[in-house]
Amino acid sequence: QVRLVESGGGSVQAGGSLRLSCTSSGFTDAYTMGWFRQGPGKEREGVAAYYTGGSGVTRYADSVKGRFTISQDNDKNSLYLQMNSLKPEDTAMYYCAAKLGHSWSPLLPRDYNNWGQGTQVTVSS
Repeated sequence: QVRLVESGGGSVQAGGSLRLSCTSSGFTDAYTMGWFRQGPGKEREGVAAYYTGGSGVTRYADSVKGRFTISQDNDKNSLYLQMNSLKPEDTAMYYCAAKLGHSWSPLLPRDYNNWGQGTQVTVSS
């Protein structure tokens, strides 16, 4: 059984940084993990994704490129999202998600079948 637990959310001022963590359990083979967010009244959108197979492949939404970095620590079964230069529009509930194997659409929520409970990120101007 796959389990995902996020942590690291909080409140910061614009320009600040936060680091989100997602600890996974239950995977025994290569898998794809992603960070998603859902703001008030908005649809859930993909932020960044990471495929653990091979040398690791990352993908970012255009809105966070150059500001957010996704990384993984295999030993700790953890996925991280380092968020720098945060903007008020980054305010949302952030979710960690995972699926077994490779994903051709790693930033699409419908491609994932395992989700964490979410962690709130609030950026004030």
